[in-house]
Amino acid sequence: PMVTTFHSLCVRILRQDIESLGEGYNKSFTIYDTDDSLKVIKACIKDIGFDEKQLSPRQALTGISSAKNRGEDVSLFTSKVESTDEKRAAIAKIFKLYEDRLRNANALDFDDLLIKTVRLLRLSPEVREKYNNRFKYLLVDEYQDTNPLQFALIGYLTEKQQNICVVGDDSQSIYAFRQADIRNILEFENHFENSKTILLEQNYRSTQTILDVADAIIKNNQNRKDKKLWTANPGGDRIFYYQAFDGD
Repeated sequence: PMVTTFHSLCVRILRQDIESLGEGYNKSFTIYDTDDSLKVIKACIKDIGFDEKQLSPRQALTGISSAKNRGEDVSLFTSKVESTDEKRAAIAKIFKLYEDRLRNANALDFDDLLIKTVRLLRLSPEVREKYNNRFKYLLVDEYQDTNPLQFALIGYLTEKQQNICVVGDDSQSIYAFRQADIRNILEFENHFENSKTILLEQNYRSTQTILDVADAIIKNNQNRKDKKLWTANPGGDRIFYYQAFDGD
């Protein structure tokens, strides 16, 4: 079995097949970390005559990263810019210049690993067929925290076999700020019609008191799958809270 993160899987795919994307990249591409990206963004801000006090490199990079995690390229991001939103308009200009410089350097940033792989699988039936044949079964953990790009990647890799198992808990979705979409797990059965849902309701770690309190809070969520956690552990002490003056 291959055990991997989404990003390292994408690196494997791109190292073999990025040239089929037709965007001018070759297999020896460099992967930029956050510091590398910030240096490029800083130069872009300077070259378009913007003041870093109005728009910091980190703000611009955050905006670009969020767009990429939603699956938006430069043209789509730019098309959504309203004329009154000067900061977003500036980010759109920086985004285009940033992408041009990455391509000229044969470099990808961390977010590109997902977006380029999804685009590759979408545009190349031959590459998609190749990986569908290679990955006969797919297991995804922490599925509640997948974003639209990861969801698209899963869809392309299981297009032929449909042999997929996901594990997750909609009550533990915490990465919305990274564009994680809880609908991926809530609507799983709609996307994979022959799927079977198995509720893992027994808890081995907590007391029933803790589970009851957690359930009383989480049941107020509007979008959730209904489940009732239980444990064979003793009931446990009543829950209390303690407010301290400092961390010590």
